[in-house]
Amino acid sequence: MELLTIGAFAKASRLSPKALRLYDELGLLTPARVDPDTGYRRYAPGQLEQARLVAWLRRLGMPLARIRRVCAMDPGEAAGEIRAYWARVEADTAARRDLAAFLVDHLTGKDPAMSRTTAPLTLRYAALSDTGLVRASNQDTAYAGSRLLAVADGYGTGGALAGAAAVDALRSLESETVPAGDLLGALEDALGRAEQAVHGVTSPGDDGADADAGTTLTAMLWTGSQLALVHIGDSRVHLLRDGELFQITHDHTVVQSLIDEGRLTPEEAVSHPQRSLLMRALGRGADSTPDLRLHDARAGDRYLLCSDGLSTVVPAEDVHRVLADTPGPEDAVRELVDLANASGGPDNVSCVVADVSAPA
Repeated sequence: MELLTIGAFAKASRLSPKALRLYDELGLLTPARVDPDTGYRRYAPGQLEQARLVAWLRRLGMPLARIRRVCAMDPGEAAGEIRAYWARVEADTAARRDLAAFLVDHLTGKDPAMSRTTAPLTLRYAALSDTGLVRASNQDTAYAGSRLLAVADGYGTGGALAGAAAVDALRSLESETVPAGDLLGALEDALGRAEQAVHGVTSPGDDGADADAGTTLTAMLWTGSQLALVHIGDSRVHLLRDGELFQITHDHTVVQSLIDEGRLTPEEAVSHPQRSLLMRALGRGADSTPDLRLHDARAGDRYLLCSDGLSTVVPAEDVHRVLADTPGPEDAVRELVDLANASGGPDNVSCVVADVSAPA
């Protein structure tokens, strides 16, 4: 078998000789032969396929350490690894896109030539939390006020205290004056206070009974034209706009990560044994990295915040029907809780519904 010089191999693989020398040093693409006297590298034609794979993966932006792992896998495993990597890239890109959109809105809002002149909208709201038909106690907390909407779903021995503490820590936002341009910053600061409050009520006692406790937290802060969202866990926010229902949060669960990576279908996720296992939460040892976003509200919008006691048992089409057909927030939260209980009520269920309208 005739070996290729490094120059010929570089041209055929579309990798530079400098890159090939680096990949050799890293053990990523070892030459078929290295001259012991000159150190000159030669490659086998059969190595071209791996070289091209390395080149393609580098164009994706994949780190070299991860490329090494992919190249050591069989084709099926390698495909799954690439799919998982790209799902993470897309999620990171979406987060940066949201931040960029917020910054553009924030900076144009400061431009006198482009300042908003519309009158503030009004918010009508209701909250309801129910133990359900199976659990002995309610570890959910639901809150709706003139500026703050929140749902927390506690877990562990002290879950009820954790959820209540997290929401209580945010309630100071009801009376604080928050400039529109600092809405997300104020919500992030309040989240820090909520995390400390959760740690305070879940400190291990003499027997460590509360060490496993924590909570999800999903909340929205209202300014009269915008809603700032903070989200950690698997409680959800839905938006009903122009008759269409949108889920505007992303679950922080093991099962959702498997769906994102293409390793699980949404249909398979419904019965997955780890469907309630959280990847992010407020609690000791938990990843508390929040999703923070800003939403421009419109007259006619209806928002739903709910714990997974609703979303895991009530089909999305039924939630859509209730939100679209039920006139007031009070009736809507009651009907949604009733639907969860009619489906067996296996978990605590909490709902907050808020309607956005133009001032009278």
